[in-house]
Amino acid sequence: MFTILLNGCKGRMGATIAAAAKTAGINVIGTDQGDNPAEHIAGVNAVIDFSHHTVTPVLARLCAEQNKPLVIGTTGHLPEERAAILAAIKNIPVVWAGNYSVGVTLLNYLTKIAATTLDPSYEIELVEMHHRHKKDAPSGTAEKLLQVLRDARKLPPESLRHGRSGITGERAQNEIGVHALRGGHVIGDHTVIFAGEGERIELTHKASSREVFAQGALRAAQWVASQKPGLYGMETVLSLG
Repeated sequence: MFTILLNGCKGRMGATIAAAAKTAGINVIGTDQGDNPAEHIAGVNAVIDFSHHTVTPVLARLCAEQNKPLVIGTTGHLPEERAAILAAIKNIPVVWAGNYSVGVTLLNYLTKIAATTLDPSYEIELVEMHHRHKKDAPSGTAEKLLQVLRDARKLPPESLRHGRSGITGERAQNEIGVHALRGGHVIGDHTVIFAGEGERIELTHKASSREVFAQGALRAAQWVASQKPGLYGMETVLSLG
């Protein structure tokens, strides 16, 4: 039986992944705060991390030492944490995504097409909304979309405009507006807006259940278990390029 070590098993996503794994016939060994993953990692086929951004670098080093494939779903990593993770995982296969939904992966793909097809006169705004308990902003999904947009338009990090207040003056053409909304029990809404003269294109994904993320993470774990060392995104898992 395919077995995963699920780090962060007591969180919202961890509990959802554990339930989805049971339905799919996947064995789960769960670890969370107070547990030592090193005591449970030996017999697993892959590791899934939905814990806390400070924990991922330690888990990444453990996976590298034990030669275990890793799926990273935790978000909010600081630059130094991301650098430590990348340094640790050079010799193991890893899927790292801010969102494991098939629909969001397709949204990334369509956003890239739109951003490269539409000229700069189509101005870009990104709006995301999550539940009141979410601790990081923008969301990991939004961060991925912003990277897609900046790469497509060849824009620097300074092009991001996080909210607007006061007398801001006219909008600069080569900027991307970023707006993070929080409230209620919203699981995750993301909209990329391309506003042109006389028309507006909006690409939107709305999640109504965490199960779609859980199913995607499990799909990634089963896929990465047979891959060569490297860093992969969900686009590759789904053969979108």
